[in-house]
Amino acid sequence: MLAPMEGVVEHHVRDILTRIGGLDGCVTEFIRVTDQKLPYKVFYKYAQELETNSQTPNGTPVKVQLLGSKPEPMAINALELVNYGAKSIDLNFGCPAKTVNSHEGGACLLRTPDRVYNIIKAVRDAVPKNIPVSAKIRLGFEDRSSYMENASAVESAGANELTVHARSKADGYKPPAYWHYIADIKAKLKIPVIANGEIWTIDDYIRCREQSQCDDVMLGRGLLSCPDLARQIKAHLSGEDYRPLIWLEICEMLFAYYQKTTPLYDERNCGNRVKQWLMYLSRQYPQAQIFFDEVKRKSTPQDIEDCFKKALDDCK
Repeated sequence: MLAPMEGVVEHHVRDILTRIGGLDGCVTEFIRVTDQKLPYKVFYKYAQELETNSQTPNGTPVKVQLLGSKPEPMAINALELVNYGAKSIDLNFGCPAKTVNSHEGGACLLRTPDRVYNIIKAVRDAVPKNIPVSAKIRLGFEDRSSYMENASAVESAGANELTVHARSKADGYKPPAYWHYIADIKAKLKIPVIANGEIWTIDDYIRCREQSQCDDVMLGRGLLSCPDLARQIKAHLSGEDYRPLIWLEICEMLFAYYQKTTPLYDERNCGNRVKQWLMYLSRQYPQAQIFFDEVKRKSTPQDIEDCFKKALDDCK
């Protein structure tokens, strides 16, 4: 699965990564729910796949994720999404962002498993039985002591699937990920459990599966740093002779992404997404760091295109 990285994995990125291959599903960035029934334009902004049977252009299923703290509005908006074509609803109890938590959303709800239960139960009761409802949690908020209580609340409320990011909110994104906690959850729950957190390589994937005892994993930052990581994992499992993407192919992919998304942003912000992605790519590709150093202070479309042309020429 491709993780729902807020401010990063929008529908263009989902399209690119699923075309590369290896992914069996995606989750959208969260759609924030307060007290109101949201209009279609808000849902469409985050989940343009609603127009294509809730699938990316290559046919990969996409779950639509909601984030909120009140059961009734969450249920109302989940049903609205289903009426607009969503095939699966995911609920966010893992976002560690301070602005989200200060408004009683995301990981802060893990302090009160009853609230987790009530939100999931309201959504599960509101949407048709054939629509899967899943949830994503961390191992806790201040610490990891409540991990089983929250996981049990997810299952008891009727969720069909649970993804666990193997860190607490307090842990942030600092390594390590505590995958062995997920094994405890998987041993107790009857619903499918997906492991998430700190999977950057095939070796990480193997260790995660061993320690979490999960058959399925969710990839986030690791897939942005190595866009064909899911493809590499699938090839490893099947014994396929697969050649990983080289920097030239990555640079061409990034340039196509830049050209497609530039019209969506003000000129002064046109390169921000590319610069953000280059920071992730630099973990896997040294050339990405060189490219980033060249482009980081560029702000006009022409200057950024010139940097791309130079980077591409250097590859040939």
